[in-house]
Amino acid sequence: MKRVLYSIACGAPAASGLATFVELAQAAGWHVRVIATPMGVKFLDVERLAALTGGPVRTDFRLPHETSNGLPPADAIVVAPATFNTINKWALGITDTVAVGMLCEHVGMGVPTLAVPQVKAELASHAVFKSNLDALRSMGVHVLFDPGAPLPSWQDVLTELNSGA
Repeated sequence: MKRVLYSIACGAPAASGLATFVELAQAAGWHVRVIATPMGVKFLDVERLAALTGGPVRTDFRLPHETSNGLPPADAIVVAPATFNTINKWALGITDTVAVGMLCEHVGMGVPTLAVPQVKAELASHAVFKSNLDALRSMGVHVLFDPGAPLPSWQDVLTELNSGA
């Protein structure tokens, strides 16, 4: 049985290439499901991702009459790109989107999680961002981020995930 990977996308330019990551992860044996923030979904080719993964791109909380969220349990999570907003809300436990709510829950469950921020240098230098990255690390989140370097390639993200992140 394939391991399940939740790929969470936020509203940053790299999200437009998420299908490449999904294909790489699938080739590496992962069953991928995509969850997006409200801004993240604006960068995605939702139809293509649904076709690749065999399931809808999840963007909203389930409604009261829905008994299941339709997702198999996650074995790992990758948040790429992770925005300034998502990192800060996640670290503080502000679960106003399904994506951040799932991140908070799954960290509490001990699911291995890799965060790959994509933020402007000005935001990366913000004291709150730095302290919130440290807070996430203290919760067991693996953070792949160098403020002076470009966003890692999708292959590098997958390599980091498969190395135990």
